Amino acid sequence: MGAKRAFDLAVVILTAPLWLPLLAVLAVLVRVKLGSPVLFRQKRPGHRERIFEMTKFRTMTDARDAAGQLLPDAERLTPFGRLLRSTSLDELPELLNVLKGEMSLVGPRPLLVQYLPRYSSEQRRRHEVPPGLTGWAQINGRNAIAWEQKFALDVWYVDHRSLWLDLRILFLTVWKVVNRSGISAAGDATMPEFRGGADERG
Repeated sequence: MGAKRAFDLAVVILTAPLWLPLLAVLAVLVRVKLGSPVLFRQKRPGHRERIFEMTKFRTMTDARDAAGQLLPDAERLTPFGRLLRSTSLDELPELLNVLKGEMSLVGPRPLLVQYLPRYSSEQRRRHEVPPGLTGWAQINGRNAIAWEQKFALDVWYVDHRSLWLDLRILFLTVWKVVNRSGISAAGDATMPEFRGGADERG
């Protein structure tokens, strides 16, 4: 992982004059439009399933129903939050996770901790590398493909990873973001919950 880590640090540090001012401006906009907290923090499994705290910009309100339960994601996602997601700007704070070594620029996206016991033995291999801001699955369908397809693409990346592949993925990610394709699955704000594969581990 030495060369990959060096590449991540070089890219993030050299581009800091570009993304740090943008980070500050977006933080102010999120505060004005959505209130506090500005950042959304959530525990996610990383490399070798080690748990870390991933940081993103907040995109949803805390609206609740009469019983005090949070409304569905699609109802709490604001137009401004939808814009942040469609441009992937909500994920900009994850560059701080990259700096800390918890994430990489490229790798399988870190998903929910509750999914860990639901993976098949093959799907669990996605954690053999650090999670990424973007990945092979993100440029091949993102949230518009089924979970099984997404995990198969993640494992393919694990088996074929290289610096050149990372460069290709980063380049194609920019293209996908500009085109705003594959942002969500039909009928969901992002993706439906992953219920488990055929070879589940309890």
